[in-house]
Amino acid sequence: MATKTVQLLLTDNVDNLGIVGDVVTVRLGFARNYLLPRQLATTPSKEKLTELADRRAEAEKEQAALLEHRRSMVSKMEGLELTILRSCNDLGHLYGSVTQQDVADALGEKGFVVKSREVRLPFTIKRIDNFDVLIKFAKDLEANIKLHVEPDRTLDDDGRDEMEFDDEGELIDPSLKNKRPAPEAAAATGDGEAGTTEAAPAAE
Repeated sequence: MATKTVQLLLTDNVDNLGIVGDVVTVRLGFARNYLLPRQLATTPSKEKLTELADRRAEAEKEQAALLEHRRSMVSKMEGLELTILRSCNDLGHLYGSVTQQDVADALGEKGFVVKSREVRLPFTIKRIDNFDVLIKFAKDLEANIKLHVEPDRTLDDDGRDEMEFDDEGELIDPSLKNKRPAPEAAAATGDGEAGTTEAAPAAE
């Protein structure tokens, strides 16, 4: 069955939906449970559109100023290197992951106003390392930054040299590696082609 929708007139700005004065089509549940109870929208009418005209004009000015601000911020943010300190074990595995909000907060400390949903992490960050992170405000407004996740203490260099991670950023347990027998071992036990010999035929 098709999802029921309703057309409403926004009486205030709503993130990811529109600005005051926009006529939008939304799901009925979203309208009943969120927009209407919070008086963010109403039934469209010519009278209401006229009433909201001045507020819409002001909202358009604010949106234009915000767009210009974000363009300037993106140009300054591109290539930025950001460092976050985290507690971890001797192998560099974090006790807690680095979240989108953590990155947004760190950017905020440098003067960049970024919402957590605008931070696009490549995967859950759970280790000490360097990561490429995308900050995306809109389709044509994005910046790439370098995130350095560093330990909050000095780690054992020998332990860190042994760290290996898979494509998803998960720490590979060294004890699970190289479980297959070495070629020499296979030959010694007769396993594999290298260790297989045929008995000479008996003389007649």
